[in-house]
Amino acid sequence: MQFEMASFASRPQDTRGRLYPEGESAFRSCFQRDRDRIIHSSAFRRLKHKTQVFLEHEGDYYRTRLTHSIEVAQVARTICGALGLNSELTEAVALAHDLGHTPFGHTGEDALDALMQPFGGFDHNAQAIRIVTSLERHYAEWDGLNLTWECLEGIAKHNGPVLEPVPYALAGYNAVHDLELHTHASAEAQVAALADDIAYNHHDIHDGLRAGLFEVEDLLDLPIVGACFGEVDARYPSLEPARRQHEALRRFFGVLVEDVIATSRAIASEIAAESASDVRQAGRPLVQFSPELWADLKLVRAFLFERMYRAPTVVIMRARASLIVEGLFEGYLATPEVLPEEWHEALNDALGDRTATARIVSDYLSGMTDRFATQEYQRLIGALPE
Repeated sequence: MQFEMASFASRPQDTRGRLYPEGESAFRSCFQRDRDRIIHSSAFRRLKHKTQVFLEHEGDYYRTRLTHSIEVAQVARTICGALGLNSELTEAVALAHDLGHTPFGHTGEDALDALMQPFGGFDHNAQAIRIVTSLERHYAEWDGLNLTWECLEGIAKHNGPVLEPVPYALAGYNAVHDLELHTHASAEAQVAALADDIAYNHHDIHDGLRAGLFEVEDLLDLPIVGACFGEVDARYPSLEPARRQHEALRRFFGVLVEDVIATSRAIASEIAAESASDVRQAGRPLVQFSPELWADLKLVRAFLFERMYRAPTVVIMRARASLIVEGLFEGYLATPEVLPEEWHEALNDALGDRTATARIVSDYLSGMTDRFATQEYQRLIGALPE
């Protein structure tokens, strides 16, 4: 159900356009074209084999970055429909928001960021911008996907306004195409960010249960989640465990979505925004959880951090992943000529400059899937770390 379009929604006819002007499509809006270009990109396909929490080969049922991004887009479309926003723009931002992630999830990012500190650091949001504006090289007239300003803004400001120091991968592009990093993003981009929170809090509970890191009984005292199980038990007292879990977690999902919709409607009324620009200049996010739900959700997140992200099996996996990233980075930086031939032109342009070379290595390494990074480590270095 699509409600009437809000006055502060992003409209295709009001787009600030693309860095490289193009003719418009006769049957797709500019934001639909952004979404389609993201879906057809090489970086999007690689998300299939990139970790969410568990390594992608540990089981067919665990989320990967690809399935996570699809879930985020679904949640974002639902919220946008209820708020009268542009679901095409929010879907594009949601599908692109994790394109810059390294292999091995946040563990890989942390390792690469530490290695890149002498050369400007590494940030996956900034890297997503670098991918869609430079590293995807398929079109005859430009590098990147030539996305609209609104889509690029949403990716860049995925976590809110970008404060100094701006990551180099984002600063370079922003110098030629100002994304107004100091302001909040459009309401559609804010929806994508909250949809990300909703999706991973929901599916990390599901994946943690499947992995045996905790049991349903461990969840019953948690706020929100425990009440959802209580509601299911009251209505279906003899429900088999798998259905009980599913029914409770879909209610948990619904509570989060409904809270965002109700809270954001109230804030929109307070702000009285009449345009997308008003949302950017409001000085606070329009799309938020209520303070009460956010306080409860922080307790759920704390539980997941302790019982899932710090679980011994996950810690061991993370340590091994860090060693793989470190070994590959140091090996490529020492002998960059082993990079594939299509990277040699960039290496030649770097003229042996260590920072420029490190950033090329970072681009190559961060684009790897878990599987390929593991294979490369074995090929170039040897047996995987224990």
